[in-house]
Amino acid sequence: MTEQEKMYDLNGDGIIDVEERKLMLEDRRRRLEDDDKQRDQIRVMVWFALAGMLLYPSGIFLCDLLGLTTAASILGDISPTYFVAVSALVASFFGVSAYQTKKKGE
Repeated sequence: MTEQEKMYDLNGDGIIDVEERKLMLEDRRRRLEDDDKQRDQIRVMVWFALAGMLLYPSGIFLCDLLGLTTAASILGDISPTYFVAVSALVASFFGVSAYQTKKKGE
């Protein structure tokens, strides 16, 4: 019996009976759902960050077209910080996800 199977052997008899197997399968199903939701959230976050990075220059251009030169100037001054922050957020999230995936595989 593996360590993972021992975790589900609730009565400690060394045999996984029907109720314990149902618990094991339910736990596995929930883990798969959680992993799927996490991948979906990563995808949404990346698309949101990409949209923000693409729309930010458009916002500066729009402010300039509307004659809001001060707003365009402020947005232009903030843009390097914005791009670095969004890039760091996405990179750190991917780094943590990769680390967790690698740790699960070991």
